[in-house]
Amino acid sequence: MERKRDAHFDNARLLMITFVVFGHLIQPYQDMLFLQMSYTWIYTFHMPVFIFLAGFFAKGAANRAAIEKLAKKLLLPFLFFQFIYTIYYFTIGKENWLESILVPQWALWFLLSLFCWHMLLIPFKKIKPALGIPLAVFIGLLAGYIDEIGAALSLSRTFVFFPFFLIGYWVTKEQLHVLRHTPIRIGAAVLLLAAAVMLYLYPDLPTDWLLGSKSYAMLGAGGSGGVIRLFIYLVSALMMLSILTLVPDKEMPFTKYGQRTLYVYLLHGFFIQWIRVDDVFEVSNGMDIAGLLIVTVGIVLVLSQRWMLRLWKPLIELKSP
Repeated sequence: MERKRDAHFDNARLLMITFVVFGHLIQPYQDMLFLQMSYTWIYTFHMPVFIFLAGFFAKGAANRAAIEKLAKKLLLPFLFFQFIYTIYYFTIGKENWLESILVPQWALWFLLSLFCWHMLLIPFKKIKPALGIPLAVFIGLLAGYIDEIGAALSLSRTFVFFPFFLIGYWVTKEQLHVLRHTPIRIGAAVLLLAAAVMLYLYPDLPTDWLLGSKSYAMLGAGGSGGVIRLFIYLVSALMMLSILTLVPDKEMPFTKYGQRTLYVYLLHGFFIQWIRVDDVFEVSNGMDIAGLLIVTVGIVLVLSQRWMLRLWKPLIELKSP
């Protein structure tokens, strides 16, 4: 039976896609300490939350019709946007615009990995979560020791982030509701604030570890990589739960945009890459940061409008407007 969507999850999606856009927008400006801290802070949780929510609504169907539907929903848009972004990057003069056909362009890795997570769920849903989740974590840890598992076909991210998808699949709405108690929400707010303060005081923590796209050897860790990734798993899980605890569960005027995050995710790269290539913004003070926030909200709102959905729906959902 399909789970009924509610305001809490749509609010969470909208908040996360806003963080995604803002994180991508501020990436070139990490010479400012506040933006460096913000970038790392965002990356500790924004994709884990997205992936957790995707798992929560996954059905785990294994029949041919369901798999074909997933392929149509995820792989065909991936191939289309892989082509479109390659042409677009060439047009705007982006360096390294011609990546290997096996390497997803920029944020498109999520579509490929999402399809793979659904496929991995077919065998994993037959395993009790008390065993399946640790097994998924072990595979994510092990993947880092294999140099051949990297950005190609988004294999590394598929294995590294799969535990969050699997946890989302097994978690119930009732279990999430427990997190809504006031003492837990206060603790969540304190944790998020403490993480921000720590990252501000120690800003040089390598963010590549949070991307999940490289082997331990490429990250310069070697044998200790598994321990570091396990620590990152724990931090990301706590940050993810803290965010979900604090997301409002009431219907708001902007809640409806949480249903349209796929469009924002796939299309915001056209803005971000143009801004990066042409050095559109100079950021040096608090007013500039406020300007980036306004630009972020503007991008999210524009790409969430109904006319934008009608324009791109035939290509993203393969449906008539």
